[in-house]
Amino acid sequence: MITVTEQNDALELARRSAEAMYAGDRASQHAGVTVEDVAPGRATARMTVTPDMINGHDICHGGFVFLLADTAFAFACNTYGTATVAQSCDIVFVRAARLGEVLTAVAAERTRYGRSGIYDVTVSCDDEVVAEFRGKSRELRKSSDS
Repeated sequence: MITVTEQNDALELARRSAEAMYAGDRASQHAGVTVEDVAPGRATARMTVTPDMINGHDICHGGFVFLLADTAFAFACNTYGTATVAQSCDIVFVRAARLGEVLTAVAAERTRYGRSGIYDVTVSCDDEVVAEFRGKSRELRKSSDS
């Protein structure tokens, strides 16, 4: 059984990890992505579709939707204080995102095993699903483990 103190410590570690990571995440910052919430194995990120994100079909370029989902994934799998990166990921675009829409990406850990994990991310606008993303993570070895 996890104590309240252990839960609070885990939440504080997740928040500190997110703050440190966001400070250096120029790509997400440049795209206007904000990380709204983190908890162990979870993260929520938001982004407004701007004119610079619109492609030749007059919809949001899928790369920006992927960037938002990938950001939520990255923050969710880095909530444990160990540097973790994407091993692989894929996305299914359900509907197009349009100029001015505010997209929300909610990432949730499905499982962690050894140094690996699996995370699902749903990108939505209001109550409509825009994309579903699955990421597989891998914790980096510490230099002393090499």
